Amino acid sequence: MTWLLGIWISWLLMLVGSAQKQFDVVPASQMLNVVPSQNFNQRSGLKTECLGSFFKLTVDKSLAFGSRLEFDAINGSQIEALTPRFADKCGFSVASDPWGNTNVYASLLNCFAGNEDDAVFDIDMRVRVLGVKGEQDVFEVEKTCNYDKWAPREILCNRNYMEVSVNRLPGDITAMQRPPKLARMFDDQWTDTVSEAITSKYNIWRIMFYTPQQKAMLLVDALNSGYVITTTKSRLVLRSGYDMPETYVENVNGVPMKIIRVTTYFKKQWSVTMLDTVAACPTGGLVYTDEMITWNFPRLNPLMDSTETKILGVFMGIDGKQIDSAYMAARGYSLTIEDAQIVMKLPMGGPDGYYKSHAVNNQYHIRYNIEPMLELLWSEGGTDTTRYKVLFPIKTPLMPRLPQLVDNTDSQLKVFDVLLGSFLYDVEFVNITFSTGVLTVAEATARGVIIQEHRLQNGSKTIRLQVPFSDLFVIKSQVDLIMTVYTLPLIFGFMILPENTPFSYSASVKVTLHDVVLPTISGKCDKEKFYVQILFGSGGKGFTVLLGKHDLTPERKAEYEVKENGTHMSLAVPFLASDVAFELMYPSSLKARLDVLVQEPVNKWNLGDFSLSCNFPMTMTECFNNGSMSALAVKVESVTQLSPRQLTLRDPSCKPKFSNDRFAYFTFNANSCGTSRTFYDGVMMYRNEITLSDAPVYQQPKKGVPITLPDAEYRVTVSCFYTLNDTQTIAFFTKPRESEPFPETGFGVLDVILRLALDGSYNEFYLEENYPVVQYLRSPLFFEVALLQSTDPQIELVLENCWATLRDERNSTPRWDLIVDGCVNLADRYETVLHPVASDRVQFPTHVKRFEMQMFAFVQQNVILKDQIYVHCDAVLCDINQIDGICKRLCPSSVPLKTSKVRRDIASDRLQRMQLSSGKIMLSSS
Repeated sequence: MTWLLGIWISWLLMLVGSAQKQFDVVPASQMLNVVPSQNFNQRSGLKTECLGSFFKLTVDKSLAFGSRLEFDAINGSQIEALTPRFADKCGFSVASDPWGNTNVYASLLNCFAGNEDDAVFDIDMRVRVLGVKGEQDVFEVEKTCNYDKWAPREILCNRNYMEVSVNRLPGDITAMQRPPKLARMFDDQWTDTVSEAITSKYNIWRIMFYTPQQKAMLLVDALNSGYVITTTKSRLVLRSGYDMPETYVENVNGVPMKIIRVTTYFKKQWSVTMLDTVAACPTGGLVYTDEMITWNFPRLNPLMDSTETKILGVFMGIDGKQIDSAYMAARGYSLTIEDAQIVMKLPMGGPDGYYKSHAVNNQYHIRYNIEPMLELLWSEGGTDTTRYKVLFPIKTPLMPRLPQLVDNTDSQLKVFDVLLGSFLYDVEFVNITFSTGVLTVAEATARGVIIQEHRLQNGSKTIRLQVPFSDLFVIKSQVDLIMTVYTLPLIFGFMILPENTPFSYSASVKVTLHDVVLPTISGKCDKEKFYVQILFGSGGKGFTVLLGKHDLTPERKAEYEVKENGTHMSLAVPFLASDVAFELMYPSSLKARLDVLVQEPVNKWNLGDFSLSCNFPMTMTECFNNGSMSALAVKVESVTQLSPRQLTLRDPSCKPKFSNDRFAYFTFNANSCGTSRTFYDGVMMYRNEITLSDAPVYQQPKKGVPITLPDAEYRVTVSCFYTLNDTQTIAFFTKPRESEPFPETGFGVLDVILRLALDGSYNEFYLEENYPVVQYLRSPLFFEVALLQSTDPQIELVLENCWATLRDERNSTPRWDLIVDGCVNLADRYETVLHPVASDRVQFPTHVKRFEMQMFAFVQQNVILKDQIYVHCDAVLCDINQIDGICKRLCPSSVPLKTSKVRRDIASDRLQRMQLSSGKIMLSSS
């Protein structure tokens, strides 16, 4: 037993010491003459190729457009999905390009390949095309590849795994034919001596990884960790992913390389054989410029154990396929050996690669992609030969490509015309944000925006956008009186396919045009009014109008009968309106001026101004046969500080009978108020003066000369002439029968108003600018109707009828009566209340009527027709001594009421009816 054990140990040491390696040398000429077989199914869109020691399947985009692809590896009844982990382990790689084409690379020594004598390989796969609705198309792929020109050592660096295969020792390490008994004895002694000696179907006993430290592992543990260590009829195969824990990185001449180094121990009965396997794949060595990609590969690398290494061939390929020198020259490629490195140069943007779009921080970037192949053939010591293939996908660093906006706007056509680009084929224009919001491309096109996509010869594209200046998307602003700035703010929204990565590009284009046509103003006068017309100009109605010093409010528009259409507006302004300025007074006329100013509302630019002055007939002084006189004084523009109520006649105690902020009206007898009398030939003249009480006296102006005085100085001469020794004819008229004679009627003007008080105290009232007034349902409304200015105690104001309507038209329906024939409407559930007027608070109580009602809304079939009302009244002025008719109507509990401007028959006291209406009163909803 001791002898036998010694023989075994000696044999083992001899085997271990020799570390046997066996390679078959393959001539370089044979390497160059490998012609890949290929098959392309035009109908199915599948293409298969045998490329030396690996197989390539191409799935055309036409097959997978809009769908998802999945792949399965098949070996008889065994089917395995090509997941990333399975692909790394079993020798598959899958890559897609932006067009939708997909390439699958498979090592001929992959886990699922059928292998016949390491020369004929059957590759079976299945392509599953999954539609968006769950439907599925299945395509079977079967390919047989013949490859029997294996070098003693072959190394393949694919995009996701490293693979090395070496020739094994001859299949039976059993040259010594031992009797069965002796064999059993050796096996028992081996097992008893080395407890780790566990054989497998591959006769692999143990594995030693170098990381670079030694790390032993049993075969089963290595397989469970994701490595593939297997044998074929003549070869040992090792495959590892790049990120396995037993791999390590080594820098070789400035190029980082991922390395896996393994020694595999084979045990068969009483002998052990060791095989060293090592794979080293570059992970760097790239240098980029704007024009060129340079890939540096170390000439001597960890795969070359001998200093007597001889390079037998250096070859270049693209997408796994070897190319010849003519093709390289046509593409501008070069492959050279320089000192310690093999250098491959590829022009940036060459046709064998492609650019891909990316978005980084919402900025557009591109990256160039190409997959060159480097193939080396070398021998060491003149015997061993290695074939080395590196499939090396290159993705350049992201390169920012800020889109360029070209403004081709034609100002004469008034159309924005912009060109944005360029973008790669994988960028889709999806939406655009205008000043009014976001629209998809389809929505913008439907709105009339012209959007075009232009394809360029290099495969990129640009986006063209056309928007008229008149579109609502365009912001218009006026920088001065005659120039308009048209601004089109844009945000282009894009999507990068197939990742559906969004990004955007913001831009704004402007055009300034001298295209403003200013409004024009014209006007004329008649004996009562100014008539003004405003032509809009190019800005349309986008301006404000000032009359005098006040804006043309909606209320003023109604007062001045404003009419407008798409081109102009017209208005009629009475010469006594508050917006008219008085320039000069003449004995029988008044010179008045209307100033019209058109302004741009934002910047307050004056777009046009216009002044119209006219003389209007007006009686300033009246002389009566009974020896009395009347005079009207007007505040003229030149005396800005004048308050007409401060004017007096020569006698300072003779003040105006009526005055406001514009007029003062005097009545007096010819023998009073300091009136002087002068006799001429046959004429007697009475003269007085209207002045400020503290104003200095100036010389009397000549007759017919306008009165113009310095500021705060005012003087108007009032004169009446009477003819002496003249004969007058007096006439009178009689009515039939017993009627008394009556003088001819003269007319005066009295004002009556209807107004709404804030509360029942009637101390404060809503002003015109406070309308519409908002009130709650059933809240009280306090109305007052008052006769203004009159001091005649013989006049009584009587309310004849009052009612409410839904609209401002007095005769509109529906209508609800409040006061009927001077009495409250007893049919009203919420009866109107008439309030007495106290004499201690009002000078003439008979000139005022007050009533109270409750806020309501018109309802039809339990539905509010509209939450607003208008109140209207008819009022009459009566003589307090009148004993019949509406003036003395008796009611169960009543008083009369209301309205506006009326004329009273002074001579005959005939009844004058006045029509009054309130402003809008709205019902509050909360």
